[in-house]
Amino acid sequence: MKLQTQIQLSPEKNQIDYKSKVLLLGSCFTENIGGKLEYFKFQNLQNPFGIIFNPFSILGLVERAIRNEYFTEADIFQKEENWYCFEVHSLLTAGSKEAFLGLLNNKLEQLREYVSIASHIVFTYGTAWVYRYNSSGLLVANCHKVAQKEFSKELLSVETVATTLEKTTALIKEVNLNATIITTVSPVRHSKDGMIENARSKAHLITALHQVEDTMDLHYFPSFEIMMDELRDYRFYKQDMLHPNETAIEIIWERFKGVWIASETETLQKEIDTVQKGLQHRPFNPESASHKEFLENLQKKISVLQKRVSHLTFSK
Repeated sequence: MKLQTQIQLSPEKNQIDYKSKVLLLGSCFTENIGGKLEYFKFQNLQNPFGIIFNPFSILGLVERAIRNEYFTEADIFQKEENWYCFEVHSLLTAGSKEAFLGLLNNKLEQLREYVSIASHIVFTYGTAWVYRYNSSGLLVANCHKVAQKEFSKELLSVETVATTLEKTTALIKEVNLNATIITTVSPVRHSKDGMIENARSKAHLITALHQVEDTMDLHYFPSFEIMMDELRDYRFYKQDMLHPNETAIEIIWERFKGVWIASETETLQKEIDTVQKGLQHRPFNPESASHKEFLENLQKKISVLQKRVSHLTFSK
C-alpha cells in the first residue's frame, strides 16, 4: 500500500558535476540546498548579500551587479551604532560608513563575477509579500527592525513576479548565455504574514514561475510541492512548525540530486562524505598513537581527492 503521493521527476540535461559552478540566490531554503553542495564540495556561491526573500529584491541585486551600479552613501543608513542597507540582509552591517560601503561593493563584485561564470543559477523565491519604505518608495529586502509604520505592505501580483523573473533572466543572458537557470519556491512557511496570506503568496510565485518557464528556457524544481504533498506531516518540520527539519531537507536534497546532480559524481561524494565525517570526529585522546594514525590516513585520503579534483579544500 502506498502511503505517499510522490511527485514524478526525471533527470535533467546539463547536470551539475565537479566542474560546474553554481550560484544560489534567495530565501533561507537556498542555504539548505547550498549547504549540501558545500558539504560535498561542489563549487558554489550562496547568497553573497544574505538571505533575500522576494523576487524583486533579487532582481535589484543582479541588476546592480551586471550594470556595475556600486553602492553609495545614498543607499545606506545608520541605525544606532551600525550601518545598514535596505537592499540586503541585516547580517551585512558595519560600524563605519566606509567599511560598510567597502563590504557591499566587494560583495557586488563577487556576485558580478559569479553571474558571468556560473554554469547553473538557482533562484529560490520565498514570498510575494513585500514592504515598501514610505519615504523613498523603495521595495526593501529587509526592514532592519525599523518601525513598522515606516513601511507599506504589498502583495506582488502574478504578472509582476513573472515580469521580474523575465527581467532577471534577460540580464543574466546578457553576460552568460550558457547558464542553466533553475527556479524553485521555498517550502518555508511565512507565518508572520498569516497562513492564508502565505498561501496566496506561494500561489502567486508558483503561477508566475510556471508562466515564465513556458516562454523562457528555465527549469522549475518542486521543493514546495515535495514538502507539501510528499511530506505532508508535521514530523518533517522543526519545532517552529515553519521550517523543514533535517530529515525533510535530506529528502528534498535526494530528489534534487536525482534531477540535477550527475550520477557519475556519486562515488566522489561518498569519498568526500567519509573525509568530512573524519574531520568532524572528536577523539577521546588527541595525543594517542591511534588518533595520530587516523589523522595521517585522513590526510592521505584528502591528498588523493585533491589530485583528482584540484579545487577541493577541507577544514575542521
